[in-house]
Amino acid sequence: MVNSMTAFARTQSDCAGLQLTWELKSVNHRYLETQFRLPEPVRSLEHGLRETLRKHLKRGKVDCTLRLDRQDGEQSVELNRPLLLQVIGVLEQIKRDVPEAHPPSTMDLLRWPGVIGEDASVDPDATGEAAEDLFEAALTMLIEHRQREGGQLAATVTSRLDEIDRVVAAVKSLTASIGHEIQNKLQQRLKDLTVQVDNGRLEQEIALLAQRADVAEELDRLSIHVEEARSILRGPGPHGRRLDFLTQELNREANTLGAKSVLPATSQKSVDLKVVIEQIREQVQNIE
Repeated sequence: MVNSMTAFARTQSDCAGLQLTWELKSVNHRYLETQFRLPEPVRSLEHGLRETLRKHLKRGKVDCTLRLDRQDGEQSVELNRPLLLQVIGVLEQIKRDVPEAHPPSTMDLLRWPGVIGEDASVDPDATGEAAEDLFEAALTMLIEHRQREGGQLAATVTSRLDEIDRVVAAVKSLTASIGHEIQNKLQQRLKDLTVQVDNGRLEQEIALLAQRADVAEELDRLSIHVEEARSILRGPGPHGRRLDFLTQELNREANTLGAKSVLPATSQKSVDLKVVIEQIREQVQNIE
C-alpha cells in the first residue's frame, strides 16, 4: 500500500480533571524525523513514544504535541514544595563550595521548571498512561490519513505513467519510417542545390543519419522504467525513494530522446514527456 507523508491527526480524552489533547502533524522529509513537545510531568514518555512511532512510519517529519488543560477552565497557582526544597538544598551546597556566588532571588526560584504552576498537581503515572493510550489512537488516525492520501497519489502517478505509454507509442509511430524521411529531405536538398552525389555515398550518409536519429533504445528504456514504476506501486513500501530514482531515469531518457530527434513532431513529444515526468516527480515527493 502506498502511503503519503502528509497528514494530520487530533485526539482528546479526559483524565483526573485534565483534558489531554494530542496533535500529530506529518510533512515531507527525506528521512524520518520526529519532534515531541510534552508537558514537564510526562516528559519521561518521549523515548517510548518515539520508538512506537518509528515502528509504524518510515519517512516524513512528524511533530507531536501534547497539551494538558484543566477541565473546569480555572487557573490556579500551586507550589511544588518537594521540588523547591530540592532546589534550595542544591543551592546551599553550591554556596558552601563557591562562597562568592550570588544567591538566586525568590523570582529565580519560582521560574525553575515545575516549581510553580498547574504541573505541580498533575499525577504523572495516571496522566502518562492516559497520554500513551491517546497517542496510539492519534497515531492510528495519522496512519489512516496517510494511507488515504497515498491511494490518491498512487492513482495520480499511475495515470501519468499511462500517459507516458501513449507518448512512447506515438513516437514509435512517428519514427517508424525515419530512414525514408531523412532520405527524402536529403534528396530534396540536393535537388534544390542542383548537386550530383554518388548514390553509394548518399546511402552511407542516410544510414549514418538514421543510426544517429534512432531512438528505439530510449523508447524501450522508457517502457521498461514505466513498468518498473507500476511494479513498485503494487509492491510493499516504502515506495518514495525508488520512485524518485525512476523519475530521474525517465527524465534522462526523455532528454536523450529530445537530443536525437530530427523531426519537429518527435521534439514536441519529448517536451510532452518531460512535462509528464515532472508531474510524476512532484507527486512522488509526497510518497513515503
